[in-house]
Amino acid sequence: MFYGKSNWTSTPKLSESIMASNKYNTIDLFAGCGGLMDGFMQEGAYETLACVEWEKYPCQTLVKRLKERWNHENAEQEVVQFDIQRTDELINGFDDPVYGKNAGLKKLIGEKTVDIIIGGPPCQAYSLAGRIRDPYGMRDDYRNYLFESYVRILNHFKPKFFIFENVTGMLSAAPDGTPIVEKIHQAFHEAGYDVIDDFKKAVYNVSDFGIPQHRKRIIILGVRNDYFRTNNNGIEINYSKAILDDFYNIVMPSLRDKAKPRTVRDAIADLPVILPANDVIKQNGQKYSHAPIESKEYLNHRPRFHNKRDQEVFRLLSEDIESGRKEYVTIEALKALYTKVTGKVSNIHKYYVLRWDEQSNTIPAHLYKDGMRHIHPDSKQARSITVREAARLQTFADDFEFIGPMMAQYKMIGNAVPSDFAKVIAMGLHVVLDKFM
Repeated sequence: MFYGKSNWTSTPKLSESIMASNKYNTIDLFAGCGGLMDGFMQEGAYETLACVEWEKYPCQTLVKRLKERWNHENAEQEVVQFDIQRTDELINGFDDPVYGKNAGLKKLIGEKTVDIIIGGPPCQAYSLAGRIRDPYGMRDDYRNYLFESYVRILNHFKPKFFIFENVTGMLSAAPDGTPIVEKIHQAFHEAGYDVIDDFKKAVYNVSDFGIPQHRKRIIILGVRNDYFRTNNNGIEINYSKAILDDFYNIVMPSLRDKAKPRTVRDAIADLPVILPANDVIKQNGQKYSHAPIESKEYLNHRPRFHNKRDQEVFRLLSEDIESGRKEYVTIEALKALYTKVTGKVSNIHKYYVLRWDEQSNTIPAHLYKDGMRHIHPDSKQARSITVREAARLQTFADDFEFIGPMMAQYKMIGNAVPSDFAKVIAMGLHVVLDKFM
């Protein structure tokens, strides 16, 4: 631990439920494929009671991970595939033609205490890119208000803490004219939780914590505001603000300062080389432009198909960097190249080559559509990154297997919290809990 125990004395009502157990019990909402969950489990002080996710392939991936890595025998029951907006049914049970039958979170959790809820609603409605693409600026997107479902789960289980993760676009989103952060602040307050006053101070670039990728995210720690400590003068003090101050101003900066930078080279250089094939390879009804198609050593390290035109562009761009010419490193040059190659005009540049000795650009869910902005830095390979390479840049362990079609795998990886950054958050929270509990 980074700190010694506080000299404050805890009241019995504060500590009795946690001290009876060796681990803090968590529920993961909007769990995706489990980046946040896996990081918390890796830290060692947390136990996952349930994961809620509504998409099929992330749920199957979660079940496999909980079973094979974390030895959860009841993983099929602990991963609840359902629409969180139907909160009452999620809590009390449902029998649905799409999602099947489930007894609900209340019965699944039973007599166990939920200490922490983690998770972040889908970010597309808040993201700047999403608002630019949508003709209505995502104002009518239901995902703007999924935080309300998160709060309803908080209200039911009353955990002592929560971790709420989202994109920085949330800071400027105002779908109905009122800043969404004001609504979120109010909702958390009405649910009985204190959070940091200014969410701008809760923004982190994961690359500062040793993640080989630039990715800014908001991490909101919530602390239930009805717990008190007795100080040395015998006065009971609400300590939620002290926990928030410690987490944001001492613990997280300390973890950031201890982190060692990692680059694209550190993340993916040792993976097997996948080279363009002379002719298109057809296997099991699929077409492949590169080989080998399967890696015997690494899961999900399979190339996606690229036509000859794209291969030539990828080779040109990566050689441009390797040679030091750097003719195509500006946005205008890349936009002009795209127009020359495709005959189309784009307001944003479509191509980007990863740099070996830098962090990657953000790994997005958009990878399921194409990999143009995540071109492998080795010109000989002339391709975009594989699922395993994307997973490496998101710091998923090599034994983390992603289930479903390749496009679904890219999407779930891009939507995830980098696993090692989730572990950092879990470590930071654990330090605070160890100090104040």
